[in-house]
Amino acid sequence: MNTEILGSVLQVVAMVVLAYPLGRYMAKVYKGERTWSDFMAPIEKWIYKLCGINPQEEMNWKKFLVALLTINVFWFFWGMILLVCQGCLPLNPDGNAGQTPDLAFNTCISFMVNCNLQHYSGESGLTYFTQLFVIMLFQFITAATGMAALAGIFKAMATRSGKQIGNFWNLLVKSCTRILLPLSLIVGFILILNGTPMGFDGKMELTTLEGARQSVSQGPAAAIVPIKQLGTNGGGYFGVNSAHPLENPTFLTNMVECWSILILPMAMVFALGFYLKRKKLAYTIFGVMLFAYLLGVVGAHYYEMNGNPRIDEMGIAQNRGAMEGKEIRLGSAATALWSQTTTVTSNGSVNGMHDSVMPLTGMMTMLNMMINSWFGGVGVGFMNYYTFIIIAVFISGLMVGRTPEFLGKKVEAREMKIAMIVALAHPFIILVGTGIASYLAVHQPELAGAWLNNPSFHGLSEMLYEYTSAAANNGSGFEGLGDNTYFWNFTTGLVLILGRYLPIVGQVAIAGLLASKKFIPESAGTLKTDTGTFAVMTFAVILIVAALSFFPALTLGPIAEYLSL
Repeated sequence: MNTEILGSVLQVVAMVVLAYPLGRYMAKVYKGERTWSDFMAPIEKWIYKLCGINPQEEMNWKKFLVALLTINVFWFFWGMILLVCQGCLPLNPDGNAGQTPDLAFNTCISFMVNCNLQHYSGESGLTYFTQLFVIMLFQFITAATGMAALAGIFKAMATRSGKQIGNFWNLLVKSCTRILLPLSLIVGFILILNGTPMGFDGKMELTTLEGARQSVSQGPAAAIVPIKQLGTNGGGYFGVNSAHPLENPTFLTNMVECWSILILPMAMVFALGFYLKRKKLAYTIFGVMLFAYLLGVVGAHYYEMNGNPRIDEMGIAQNRGAMEGKEIRLGSAATALWSQTTTVTSNGSVNGMHDSVMPLTGMMTMLNMMINSWFGGVGVGFMNYYTFIIIAVFISGLMVGRTPEFLGKKVEAREMKIAMIVALAHPFIILVGTGIASYLAVHQPELAGAWLNNPSFHGLSEMLYEYTSAAANNGSGFEGLGDNTYFWNFTTGLVLILGRYLPIVGQVAIAGLLASKKFIPESAGTLKTDTGTFAVMTFAVILIVAALSFFPALTLGPIAEYLSL
């Protein structure tokens, strides 16, 4: 077997194998059972006392959402102030200036919603202070917010009858102290041992092989990169993200970081099975997600390792595949795997430029984000899949002439309306944003000329990718797009807000409404949701919604570009 392909296979196997015990541990944490991390309890009690929180107070879904949204509003103002004023704050040895208000708005919203869409270059657009007290802080809090929301849904799904779905603050703190922090420390130590910088000195002055002088940024990268990956955040400490040799020094760190992106989203699916004591349901859901992920992985490997046919026509050998925009030390297969891993989740970090991948690989990265249900971000990935489960249950119930039920609760018109709004809002905000940008590109070329470095099909793909990435809270981009402008900062900022909070509000509301309903014991006529048949049904519903919504736009972009090769 090709060693590059073998490396990809081993990474995927490691993700699946390690996700199972981690999922069991996470279920115990959220159920309040005894675990090895109980030594963190005194620290958690100190946090609750300092913040005036009663962690034992149960919340209904409305109070749960109020707490979730309140903390996000607070951190928005915190981030805006620090980003604009960062030039005057300490830990700024390189003398970086404060961000403009429009860029600070986009940056703050982006990291607050777990997207980390970056319209700046990390080493020059931020200081060490804001890297730590805005970026790293938000990467812990926003990841924990999604995990807490899913844990609340777990409790709602497990209850026979009741309106309480847990305490948001308790779930938020435990997600940080007992899951994200320990894993980040492990990954951080691996990165430090392999050369990722961890300090507060200014730029290093080096002499290149040609004898020229070069300034190389450093800083506390090893503290930030682990949570960027584990929290499915993705914001790069350096401008080129994990393609940078200090952020991702070796093939070992590349494997560890790629593993870190997907391990928690995978584990959350297994945690569902342990929490509800319905392992078969978890295996069914995991199987659908893994199948869809592997389809993209296989396709990306094929196109990236075979290279560009236009270069073949020139008689130039391509022993390493399509390598433009990729790191030679990592290879085309490693970038192909990463491109699918980072977009099948809401991570968005890159170890090569997605703008340079082959057209159909680019289409698959976009399609992963358009569907936004294959593993997804920590917590919110399964929540998006949960929306489609509700739709599939309702459709299946209509097909067999029975009132649809899920886990013993009737799915009725109110839940279905919320699910459809959530499902259709995603393509709506993506396509409307792309349509407006495309209109301006055609009718206001003097404005859009600064945006697009590529004309025709690829230019459309760049704009479509940007809004897709924002709506899916992903953060990666086709970086041929010049996006640090008032238009892109504000429009993607709006898409970021809608793409994050509208689904969370809708999904938690559905779970809360179902939890308050009377439990109906399973009978011979109950629709089984843990079978292969229902898995295929859910998969079909997701693909149909995505295909009908996005296929025309994909045809005009990456598919047309592929056919033009």
